[in-house]
Amino acid sequence: MTEARGSTGLNGTAYPPGTPCWVSLMVHGMATTQDFYGALFGWEFQPGPQQLGPYVRALLDGNQVAGIGQLQPDRHLPIAWTPYFASDDVDLTAATVRHCGGTVGVGPLDAGEAGRLAIASDPAGAVFGIWQAAEHLGADLTGVPGTPAWDELLTIDTSLVAKFYETTFGYQEEPVVSADFDYVTLRIEGRPVAGIHGIGNALPRDRGPHWLTYFEVTDPDEAARHALALGGHLLQPAHDTPHGRVATLADSEGAKFAVVHTER
Repeated sequence: MTEARGSTGLNGTAYPPGTPCWVSLMVHGMATTQDFYGALFGWEFQPGPQQLGPYVRALLDGNQVAGIGQLQPDRHLPIAWTPYFASDDVDLTAATVRHCGGTVGVGPLDAGEAGRLAIASDPAGAVFGIWQAAEHLGADLTGVPGTPAWDELLTIDTSLVAKFYETTFGYQEEPVVSADFDYVTLRIEGRPVAGIHGIGNALPRDRGPHWLTYFEVTDPDEAARHALALGGHLLQPAHDTPHGRVATLADSEGAKFAVVHTER
């Protein structure tokens, strides 16, 4: 992980293309999942677009910060948080995904008056969303406890997919020059917005490459204890990093996420 993304794209202005602007989770038990994250992060919920089935938006102090949707019973997909990256033209971005060796699994399609979306995967199989805003610009709030702080792709080798994301979203890359640490920071207009971490054989065999969302919290140790009490799982205990203290968790349905107290 690197420094948390800033607030560009908030306060009623559109997120620059390529910026993570939203994060969404599709689950089997919406009520249980809302209870889990409501208790953990202080979220409340309101109905959102229903084009892909029942869906709610998570609110923190009245600000929209994330989405939770209902998986159809016959869809046996991994339960995972999915970051959405802003696009001025989701159809063009989806075409670029295909041209660069990725796959578009859903859409592009309209989400009511909110905007237009597609769900895709990179050449290594990691799933992400593309969002073209209309009424819904994305998250109203970041950088405070209970909000997304950072999105990081865990993959086998950064060299296999970094060029894909650079071409699809126009990122500038900043590799970490290290013999034992394979990391690329993705930047928009010089600002870090996401990261790609090559972890080789440490990648879970049952998960494959995947995006991991970090949520800001006041105390990662306490957040981890709270998540366990709510029926979640501890995947990696809280530990100090150059960018803050981090713990990796899974919710009651197994969706993986991290909590971080960012050093500022």
